[in-house]
Amino acid sequence: MTVYYVNSLTGSDSNNGTGESSAFATLAAVEALRLNPGDSVLLAAGSVFNEQFDLKYSGSVSAPITIGSYGIGEAPVIRSSNDGIHGSKASNIIIENIKIADTGANAIYAGNVSNWTVRNVEVSNTGLSGKPGSVSFQSSQNITIENSTLIGVHSDGIWMDKVKGVTLVNNTVTNSQGSAADAIQLNDSSNILVKDNHLEQTETNSAKGVLVLIRAQNAVVEGNTLVGGGFGLSAQAGTNIAIHDNDISGYGGYSWSYGIGLGDQGNAINYDISGNYLHGGVYGVLISAIGNPAYIRENIVIHDNVFDDLSSSALKVDKPASGSFYDNIIDSAVQTLTIPATIAAQNTFTIGESKTLEQAQAEIDSAAGSTTGDTQVSSPAPVTEPLVATPPAAIQKIVAVHDSLKITEDTGSAFHGNLLENDRASNGTILLRRFGDSAVDKHGLTLTGKYGVIHVEKDGDYSYTVDAAKLAGLSGKVSESFLYKISDGASHIDADSLSVSINVDTFHSSQSSHLLS
Repeated sequence: MTVYYVNSLTGSDSNNGTGESSAFATLAAVEALRLNPGDSVLLAAGSVFNEQFDLKYSGSVSAPITIGSYGIGEAPVIRSSNDGIHGSKASNIIIENIKIADTGANAIYAGNVSNWTVRNVEVSNTGLSGKPGSVSFQSSQNITIENSTLIGVHSDGIWMDKVKGVTLVNNTVTNSQGSAADAIQLNDSSNILVKDNHLEQTETNSAKGVLVLIRAQNAVVEGNTLVGGGFGLSAQAGTNIAIHDNDISGYGGYSWSYGIGLGDQGNAINYDISGNYLHGGVYGVLISAIGNPAYIRENIVIHDNVFDDLSSSALKVDKPASGSFYDNIIDSAVQTLTIPATIAAQNTFTIGESKTLEQAQAEIDSAAGSTTGDTQVSSPAPVTEPLVATPPAAIQKIVAVHDSLKITEDTGSAFHGNLLENDRASNGTILLRRFGDSAVDKHGLTLTGKYGVIHVEKDGDYSYTVDAAKLAGLSGKVSESFLYKISDGASHIDADSLSVSINVDTFHSSQSSHLLS
């Protein structure tokens, strides 16, 4: 297992590359080597490489080949008139802690590979030659992209086709460019997890949407924030699709624009759509198809969602479908259902009871009033069980004011969120949107991340405790970000994030790191 160093500023291709003082100067020098399982290629901080990096050799499952960085300063940058990183038939690869920018084609492309991880990678302004600038994988298995940022990619930000095993976690993809660009598009793929990502298409020339799953099999889309686009989440065809606890807003531009859409481009079977907050758009959930294709739309279950500020109905069903719609919360100004009489007459899609936002608010007020007789009680009362699965902020029709992160109250185990000292509501109670796997107590906010735990104390100070076991075997810099949101359920949303950067090379397992940025 050899570590090779590459420094565009001080290196030389006449060196052997095995030490910082004997670093290579170019990626071409690395390509001339035969990389073996467990080898690492580390690019010097501050370096810029104006060349495509071809990965020709595979690591192993237990000893992948790693492309990373070393040193202090700006992450190294790969620029190229072609792809940034290109790998075909090279498996068991980790790419981390680098930047890829201003490429003519894909930021990263790999086909017929398995076990790739892309993490803590920043991608910007790729696909300048008119070719797709995506992070792209095709006909592959077990692809993970996490804690990465993609901005202004030309074409889809992340694009995959025929991939078995997709994990997309805690990424930010904003403003993918091009008439047919989506933030993420996954085609004919299976065993999919899309979780805790921020996907936004608010400043784009694209006529499309945010997240697209075409003919997916066994997919979970959970805890994401989707903003803008012609539509939010298109899961038009698939089997065993779970869409849970997402915040989808700001979609529009077409009379048919939807927060979640399905029923076109193939059969749609076994969908569970629950706990989502759909607002600021046209339709909430749309079950439809262009023309009259003989697709099956079967067992579509839509429950415990919140629909607010929609110009059309919470649900539209305009093609034959079976399923149910129940226990949702719908703003009184929003129509519940749009369905042609011929489809309704088939009686295969049942519409159960839902609450208005006003009714849900009244239940909260009633529950709070029944527990505030004791003047010693300072915490908000827990919400009754039927409301636990719904996005709390969407229920509160309040005006929230956010200044700084200072925690003074315990929101209780029913909520995933935090109550802050400088967040105010006219009724003295504010409920916050879910964000990630967090825990709240009376002493502060705790966020568990990939490499450790962030603690936010009452006085607003932040500390970060590193988990040494999670850094074992890593080198260079690693980083992760934590995002929390505050919403009043209407137009006011505030978001703050905390980012942590850890220099693994200087880390000592006996102490904590406090490098916050």
